[in-house]
Amino acid sequence: MLMMLIVVAVVSGALVAGAAWGLYGTLPKPLEGFLVALAGGALILSVVTELIEPSIQTSTLWLSMLMTAVGAAVFTGVDYLIDEKWNSDSGGGLLAAITLDGVPENLALGVALIGAEPMAVAALAGSILLSNLPEAAGGAKEMQENGTSKTKALMMWVGAAVLLSAAAVLGNLLLEGASPHFLAGIRCLAAGAVIASLATEVFPQAYKEDSHMAGIATALGFIMALVLSEIG
Repeated sequence: MLMMLIVVAVVSGALVAGAAWGLYGTLPKPLEGFLVALAGGALILSVVTELIEPSIQTSTLWLSMLMTAVGAAVFTGVDYLIDEKWNSDSGGGLLAAITLDGVPENLALGVALIGAEPMAVAALAGSILLSNLPEAAGGAKEMQENGTSKTKALMMWVGAAVLLSAAAVLGNLLLEGASPHFLAGIRCLAAGAVIASLATEVFPQAYKEDSHMAGIATALGFIMALVLSEIG
């Protein structure tokens, strides 16, 4: 339990650290793009090895495929509403987008920690941490540019971090003892949402900010996640 709380605090704390970096520090666009691509590359491997493969092993291939597709569809639908209906450039729209991106990842983190040694989910936790830092930095900076005060923007990110921490903790506590098939469905639902976010949010942003190095950064992130996975 203590280790789970530490992992969740570090991963969610990266949102606050990233927001502070974006609001009060300097963030060159190429560096932002490089970090986003690095995180995306790490998440590619982590989604497969920490979420989908264990689900196939404990449940069925068909359930895993179905729930992955459902997760991607749900993410895409809500992401469309944020972009087209709720004004993603506003503070509320950005906060909704942040929460939408983060809840599946943190829920998956909490579920992945059920019955697992802490190091077994090191790759997933590290990947989420890597993605949270540049996402929060870029998002907080964009909120400031759209007229939100630094204090208000930072407090919104703190609130998002608290919500996402709660998702991970609740996912771990409430789903402990659930059937393997149900846990597999939850993991793959989260995996599908993360995959969709990589395609629609992460890699387009990385290429826009750092087109020449985005591919290399993605490969490096993948390699980092592979090393963490092998250590675990």
